This record gives sequence, C-alpha cells and structure tokens, in this order.
Amino acid sequence: MADVTVICGSASDGAVAEKVFETLKEHGVSYDYAVISAHRDPERLDEYVKASDARVFIAIAGLSAALPGVIASKTKRPVIGVPVSGTLMGLDALLSIVQMPKGVPVACVGVDNGVNAALLAVRILNAGRA
Repeated sequence: MADVTVICGSASDGAVAEKVFETLKEHGVSYDYAVISAHRDPERLDEYVKASDARVFIAIAGLSAALPGVIASKTKRPVIGVPVSGTLMGLDALLSIVQMPKGVPVACVGVDNGVNAALLAVRILNAGRA
C-alpha cells in the first residue's frame, strides 16, 4: 500500500514529479506513480483511482489542468493539484486547479512546486499526530 499516489497528466511533467518523489523519500513516505491523461484516457484514470489504496493523491498537470479536478470527482480522499508552467507561465493551469466547483475540493500549490505538494501530503498523512 502506498501512502500517496502521484499522477502526471503527461510525461513532460516528469521534472515536477521528481521534486515530489525526492521530498516524499526524504520523509519516508511511500508512493505510486502513473502518467495518465484525464483527456486522452479517462477510463484508465477512473480505474486507476478506484483501484488505488493511497490516502492522498497528488495530480500534476499543465494547460487546462483538468486532472486534479477529475480525480477529486472520483474519490473522497484529499487531492493536491500542482500546476505546471507552460505557454502562459502556468497561470492557465493554476486557475483551472483553484476554480473547482463546490463539492469537488482540490488543494493547490504554486506553479511547478512539487516540493510543497509533497510537504502538504506529509502534513495530511500526519494530521492528528503531535
């Protein structure tokens, strides 16, 4: 069982994911990793989320950044979105992630800030502990 599931919308988001992995390893947190597009492979994403036993999801996506919201619509577990910089310096992804409709909560960290996503996941996992 992995504590955190990290999902990138594209393999090109790998540099941001590496920051997540490094930080989770530093804190002894186990994780799974997959590259699944919410747009190109929605059925696979649905199956992956349903099969995951992770306690927290980190979703890394750029451009329209639908991935975090789609994951949040499929689970009641916490979802942390990481917007990835692109043609609009990540503003498009940032706004997509923070503007979720009521009932679909997604936490959002700064553009390309995989470190903060991992640290937030660690805090969520440690919630209620001294």
